[in-house]
Amino acid sequence: MSDRQNLRIALLEDNLEQAARVSGWIESKGYYCGVFNTAEEFQRAFRKSTYDVVVLDWTLQTGSSGLEVLHWIRKTLTSDIPVIFATARQAEEDIVTALRAGADDYLAKPVRQHELLARLYALARRAQPEVEILECPPYVFDTANRQVRLNDEVIKLTEKEYELALFMFRNRGRVLSRQHLLTSVWGTSAELNTRTVDTHASRLRKKLKLLASERWKLTSIYQHGYRLEEHTGST
Repeated sequence: MSDRQNLRIALLEDNLEQAARVSGWIESKGYYCGVFNTAEEFQRAFRKSTYDVVVLDWTLQTGSSGLEVLHWIRKTLTSDIPVIFATARQAEEDIVTALRAGADDYLAKPVRQHELLARLYALARRAQPEVEILECPPYVFDTANRQVRLNDEVIKLTEKEYELALFMFRNRGRVLSRQHLLTSVWGTSAELNTRTVDTHASRLRKKLKLLASERWKLTSIYQHGYRLEEHTGST
């Protein structure tokens, strides 16, 4: 699927040679890889953008450790983003500590290319499982026929409006940067600016009634992107 083919992966690795090698593997699959050499760089980036999977090294030469970054992710971010460690630490107690802290997977260095890519893809698939019907009442997405119904009425959307709506509903409650939306819906090679996202989001608000007065609301996050959220007390 288009959003799966344009995964955004964040890599925290302070060994520049290792970082270049791993990011090269990831980008060879058509995915986007943001590379960060310090925990501070990583945390700054997450305040401005969004990612689908995180790869962490445990031992960093400066600043916080990968384990401390994992604690920050689980405490700070509202979305349950998948995290995998790729580290030279191989002791059983280290693996147990990481998994108990919220890591989803653990790889010991030297990391093998195909195993890493397979595990990244599996984590992304687990986070966004493929389903033919996605129900978020009063909306129903029929992905086989590429249709969305609102109260049993088929809403006429363009191809990109449909893909953007589906991606947002799959990531409901999550803050999505404009760049993430561009990459995921229009593709990594799309030579478009973020106004494209704003234009399509405005159309979806009207066509799907994603307004503050309705059950579902599409909110603009200043200088960042959008969040689709449900009014829990609505009927």
